[in-house]
Order: sequence, then C-alpha cells, then structure tokens
Amino acid sequence: MRPWFAICSVVAVGVAGYSIGYAVAQEKAASRVYELRTYTTLPGRLPALNKRFAEHTMKLFEKHGMRNEVYFTPIDDSRKDNTLIYIVSHASREAAEQSWKNFSADPDWQKARAESEKDGKIVEKVERVYMVPTDYSPRK
Repeated sequence: MRPWFAICSVVAVGVAGYSIGYAVAQEKAASRVYELRTYTTLPGRLPALNKRFAEHTMKLFEKHGMRNEVYFTPIDDSRKDNTLIYIVSHASREAAEQSWKNFSADPDWQKARAESEKDGKIVEKVERVYMVPTDYSPRK
C-alpha cells in the first residue's frame, strides 16, 4: 500500500506544481501591458513610414523587449493615406518606459530614422494609449 501512496503523492505534487506554474504563467500573461499607437504622417510619407517599420523598427522593438502584436492601416478615405495604427506589448508599464528609453537611444534606430527622413520628416503626430485586457476579453 505504501508504494501506491508514494506514487499518488508524487502525482499530486506534480499536478500541483503544474497548476501553480500554469497559474503563474497566466498571471504573467494577464499582467502584460498593451500599447496602442497611432501615427499620422505628413502628406505622402506613409510609404516611407511603412518601409522603416518593415525594415528596421519592428526588429529594434523586439531587441528592446517590446513584442510586436499587430499593425493596421485604416481603410476609410480620410486616414488610409496617412495613418499607421499598431499594438505592441510589454511585460509591465515600467518595462514599457525602459524599452522606449533604450529604443530611442539605440544608435541603430537613430541611423534608420535619419536615413528614412533624408527626404523630409515623416511623422506629424503620435498618439498612444496603454491598455490591459478586460476580464471578459477572449485574448489575454
């Protein structure tokens, strides 16, 4: 009878450990902070912004701890030619602030920005909102 008890104890501890690990992973995922950013470009400059993101910015975000989530361009006539909307996520609000600070100081970013703006400034306005998923959000 003791071997069976020992086996059940090991299984119970394993399951409990898995449950705790799973709960910690869920808590970490739930504590991610999402950042919605909307860039309005100067007339005719959206292609340059899209090129900069595709070739440089997204890689640099990852380098500095930001997770690229999704990128959009609007389809309505008033914004389709001058707007990029995207979401990145961070481990926390504090991590977001540090990531942006490090990104801004990165020589690779400064070089990419200068090169992409050799024909003129690209971005006219940047808006950002930090968010967390609601309890009922299907994706957390």
